[in-house]
Amino acid sequence: MKKNKVNIVTLGCSKNTVDSQKLMRQLEAGGYHVTADSNDAADIVIVNTCGFILDAKEESIETIIDYAEKIKEKGHGKLFVMGCLTERYRNELIGSMPEVDTWFGVNKPAEIINRLGLVYDPALTGERKITGLPHYAYLKIAEGCDRTCSFCAIPGIRGSYISTPIEDLVTETKFLAEQGVKELILIAQDLSYYGIDLYGKQKLSELVSQLSEIGSIEWIRLHYLYPSNFPMEILDLMNSNPKICKYIDIPIQHISDSILKKMRRAHSGPETRTLLNEIRRKVPEAAIRTTVIAGHPGETEENFKELLDYIKEFRFDRLGAFRYSHEDGTYGFANFDDDIPEKIKEKRVSSIMSLQQQIAGELNEAGTGKTMKVLIDRKEGVFYIGRSQFDSPEIDQEILVTSSKKIEPGTFINVRVTGSTEFDLYAEVI
Repeated sequence: MKKNKVNIVTLGCSKNTVDSQKLMRQLEAGGYHVTADSNDAADIVIVNTCGFILDAKEESIETIIDYAEKIKEKGHGKLFVMGCLTERYRNELIGSMPEVDTWFGVNKPAEIINRLGLVYDPALTGERKITGLPHYAYLKIAEGCDRTCSFCAIPGIRGSYISTPIEDLVTETKFLAEQGVKELILIAQDLSYYGIDLYGKQKLSELVSQLSEIGSIEWIRLHYLYPSNFPMEILDLMNSNPKICKYIDIPIQHISDSILKKMRRAHSGPETRTLLNEIRRKVPEAAIRTTVIAGHPGETEENFKELLDYIKEFRFDRLGAFRYSHEDGTYGFANFDDDIPEKIKEKRVSSIMSLQQQIAGELNEAGTGKTMKVLIDRKEGVFYIGRSQFDSPEIDQEILVTSSKKIEPGTFINVRVTGSTEFDLYAEVI
């Protein structure tokens, strides 16, 4: 196949972003001109899909159809589809969408490379083309998941948990640092489990310690720390190592003991409360982020009120709420009736987010006058837009900074908070 322009369109989570970036590096090394998420149909379009929940599946299907129409209007081009949607629904998709030239599942980069007339180069495995802002990058430290949560289709899509060896992750991080990355965001379906399959014990703290020794990396952020068997030693590392962001992303999903059991979570309500209190005691200044699900089968008004009351009591710094999605292939789909009406689910999500908006506003207002270190992402109008160690890109609040001097994106500066809204801060350079 002639080596020309390839457009890789990435949907879904940051783990998909990493997969796309690594594929782009292989293609560029083979002589292709590669773009990311361009509106141009290009000569070859590869859509990296998400198939996690209904909304994500619908977005993936709409994107595939959109690019199929663009290619048809152009009169030539190839359309490839990869990722979770294909892995989950390959047979149905092949029969219903003949406009797609080839379908690829997950963890099959060599198949795509070969289809494009190249040979996969293992020497480039730890390299990638950074898309988006160049001063932060995600580091996927493991693939798959061994958990059996009732609502989650990921183990069936991505397979069992497989940790990437520490030495490989150190090599990959050095490559990212050489490209100008200053903030490293560790991701996996479950960071807490890292190392158990490979080394026989948890190794997250050792990994983070080694990564922090890479000089130009200034922030290391941890995403998706599962509550059960939480690696408590990571809290000591946060207190002793200034490179480790005091940011803890710990998805509890619920607080009602009966609902957690239905969800097949490995932590009870009381254990969750004890763990969160201990985290806050050991690292009191940390921003604690969580996600919760409303409308799981069997969730009564009493269960929901218990969750709402706990959110009000604990006052999470960051919180996302999602309505339960009844997904085929999951334990919940096979064993429960989806007995909560969608309107009730939406109402419960709205109630949670209204409460969180109030809490976030109060926490932000209390921060007026404080000073903090901020990483500038970009400029919009009169403001430089940045984040503190307590804010992850794309999902958390931003800090709108005024400065009489020009600030380049990717620069760390010290600011004083001058004002706030529910989900943003205003600050000035010190």
